[in-house]
Amino acid sequence: MENNLDLIKLCESKAQSWMTADFDQATQDDVKALVENSDKTGLIDAFYKDLEFGTGGLRGIMGVGSNRMNIYTVGMATQGLANYLKKCFVDKDQISVVVCHDCRNNSRLFAETVANIFSANDIKVYLFEDMRPTPECSFAIRHFGCQSGVNITASHNPKEYNGYKAYWEDGAQVLAPHDQGIIDEVAKVKVADVKFDGKKELIEIIGEEVDKVYLEQVKTISIDPEVIARHKDLKIVYTPLHGAGMTMIPRSLKLWGFDNVHCVEEQMQRSGDFPTVVSPNPENGEALTLALRDAKAMDADIVMASDPDADRVGMACKNDKGEWVLINGNQTCLLFLYYIITNRIKTGKMQPNDFIVKTIVTTEVIKKIADKNNIEMRDCYTGFKWIANEIRKSEGKQKYIGGGEESYGFMAQDFVRDKDAVSACSLLAEICAYAKDQGKTLYELLLDIYMEYGFSKEHTINVVKPGKSGADEIKAMMERFRSNPPQELAGSRVVLTKDFKTLEQTDANGVKTALDMPETSNVLQWFCEDGTKVSVRPSGTEPKIKFYLELKGEMKCLGCFERCNKEADEKIVEIEKTLGL
Repeated sequence: MENNLDLIKLCESKAQSWMTADFDQATQDDVKALVENSDKTGLIDAFYKDLEFGTGGLRGIMGVGSNRMNIYTVGMATQGLANYLKKCFVDKDQISVVVCHDCRNNSRLFAETVANIFSANDIKVYLFEDMRPTPECSFAIRHFGCQSGVNITASHNPKEYNGYKAYWEDGAQVLAPHDQGIIDEVAKVKVADVKFDGKKELIEIIGEEVDKVYLEQVKTISIDPEVIARHKDLKIVYTPLHGAGMTMIPRSLKLWGFDNVHCVEEQMQRSGDFPTVVSPNPENGEALTLALRDAKAMDADIVMASDPDADRVGMACKNDKGEWVLINGNQTCLLFLYYIITNRIKTGKMQPNDFIVKTIVTTEVIKKIADKNNIEMRDCYTGFKWIANEIRKSEGKQKYIGGGEESYGFMAQDFVRDKDAVSACSLLAEICAYAKDQGKTLYELLLDIYMEYGFSKEHTINVVKPGKSGADEIKAMMERFRSNPPQELAGSRVVLTKDFKTLEQTDANGVKTALDMPETSNVLQWFCEDGTKVSVRPSGTEPKIKFYLELKGEMKCLGCFERCNKEADEKIVEIEKTLGL
């Protein structure tokens, strides 16, 4: 109880500083109400810590307090970023940035606050007139030759959240050393230091002129326009889940030549409350309920959905029984890269210096496709900033032609340096047209890939461990796996262990070799004789530890899919037992 009283005192002390002239009257009144409430839960939640500016920026629940997303926490982050930019680009006559936002509640307010603070610090701002997809923010940074950018979005988090993503001059999210440099600057800023009064002459409102160039660039990704021309009436159902995708994705599909696109009417209504879904996450089948309703009614060929900031894409298609099934993130990435490789070769577009990228936890079938077709494939850490880093390393020497990860993100181009649902939805429609050209569905195309390159099933297990005790438990689990790794998984011997914390891999004979990665990461991987791969890592943003399982099988006929799936499910149960989950 004493500790609780100490915590309340600490929170009350911090709250007092939010009831001063540095804060607007509405904020002071809301904070006062929290302090005077006999139930101190709200006060503690709002003030027990400061919302941390991490390597990707900020993300949190909206409201008053130091642990909430509001104009003051956003303001301090922006002032710190402005200070850092002025240090890094001291010789530049005019530093410039792009500011973008999604559909969420307060997103426009936060975006205008960010624009005002940058301009007050003599930094030129290109502010989008309204919500736009995340990838267009990345594109605009490169298009205008800016030094940085900020996108106000909480991606697919629940409606209570908002966030702040910081980008660097190449249009990618910030990497070392700049990530830590910005964090250090933000940590020094107090509310009194924030310059809130903007200079209007330094803020330029942008919109259609950027949209047009971006969409024209996205269209250049199309590999086989003739197949689209033959199937321009492909029946597509699309939903933006109330978000930013509605501004660009239907336009892009039309520009590519698809003229039978049905948008889910209820979800084309912009709303930060996401009234028609439990969660605005296209990974969840529930979010596609209305799209599937419409798809069944019109006997559609494909269902596609983007999340609120339109960087992730989820999809569903009909299986061999005519039932609608969800395509998971690994399968999505697999389909994209299979199509890009095989059709660039077929149409004579593939060049000797082309390369693709996947993250280390994404399906290894992609590597089989790349190897068989003599295409370079690179593995990187989770997150598109690492895929962008691979492009940066090879700038001007090699050509990036596509990359993605298991969490429903894909980037088909190098003129954007973040995952992009606009180009992904357009390319997905082309892949469907390609399948239809051969008398196949997307589902049958996926089974063809498994027939040629081997069956694979991916399964993710999230073990949630909240609070400080949970964090200690997760740390102990990782230490146990390091000191006592499994010798076999589901009856198959572990033949290779990769430890990205020590950057060492160890084979079955105990021989150690170095892993070539840009920095260390708290990730362990085990590879088995039968092709099973298990990756384990603590989440960087949530109180959980994640296990990524990949199980292999041999598919000699299209009808073997269900048997392979059943065998994989049995192995998953065995692996869970071995790992004590």
